[in-house]
Amino acid sequence: MGESRTVGLVLDALFERHDTGPGHPEHAGRLRRVRETLTDSGLAKRCTRVEPAVADDADLQRAHAAEYIARIEQACNSGERLIDSMDTAICPESAGIARQAAGALGHLCDAVAKGDLSRGFAAVRPPGHHAERNLSMGFCLFNNVVVAARRLQAEHPIERVFILDWDVHHGNGTQHILEDDASVFYASVHQWPLYPGTGAANERGVDAGEGATLNCPLPPGADSDAFLGAIRDTILPAARSFEPEFVLVSAGFDAHRADPLAALEVDTEAYGEATRLLLELANDCCDGRFVSVLEGGYDLDALAATTQLHLETLLAH
Repeated sequence: MGESRTVGLVLDALFERHDTGPGHPEHAGRLRRVRETLTDSGLAKRCTRVEPAVADDADLQRAHAAEYIARIEQACNSGERLIDSMDTAICPESAGIARQAAGALGHLCDAVAKGDLSRGFAAVRPPGHHAERNLSMGFCLFNNVVVAARRLQAEHPIERVFILDWDVHHGNGTQHILEDDASVFYASVHQWPLYPGTGAANERGVDAGEGATLNCPLPPGADSDAFLGAIRDTILPAARSFEPEFVLVSAGFDAHRADPLAALEVDTEAYGEATRLLLELANDCCDGRFVSVLEGGYDLDALAATTQLHLETLLAH
């Protein structure tokens, strides 16, 4: 396969205009560093650029309550600087930028689903996996990966979507929005205990979705072997049994040993291997249909190195 794979990339300075204010860990410099690294390395040129696109109300309402969407718009328009929690900062442009983050991911997934692209990576912000149906939290406004999964099911002949969340923080919003739905399998490997406090191993989904949630919590200090072992030995066999038609990854890079917000000891190289393992799943189960979206990652050097390796792996395998 090699270089014949056509990799889509969302990488736009637009997302740096989401202003979280001084001292906030989820700041515009994160994406600026990723953009500069992927551009300077030449990797961005080897990809097909996918432009931001606005997620409309129909897209967002597959994941969020209409009143919640309106509340975000109103808070941003009125100049508020925080919404719902002390860690979720906004500026007047944030609602529009968050719509474009969700829309860009959806647009990238469309292209992969149609076969125009083989796979892709969306380097966007604000991140999404903590956003609940009707609540902002953990730096997140709209749940980008849920919006994308629902769009795939609504707009394409795709019924079963697999989401792996390897951010060091559990994706409470993704789990809760999808937990009663057996058509989307959500798996997470994350540090526990840690914010937001969800993601215990006994959380397996509810009602019709029971068994379609799989959590692999890791203790503080767990290393690359533990991280990769959870993916390879626990998550991937379950994902293969699910027989997904599309693979999505909530790709936070904050389990890295250098990250200031958590205490796992994952090294840079492990993210290349994790990416390879997920591509193998996608190639075996769904004609290679794979898209990842940036979530966390707060040490700039580590974020640059891991996103570069992630994209190198998408191009090479």
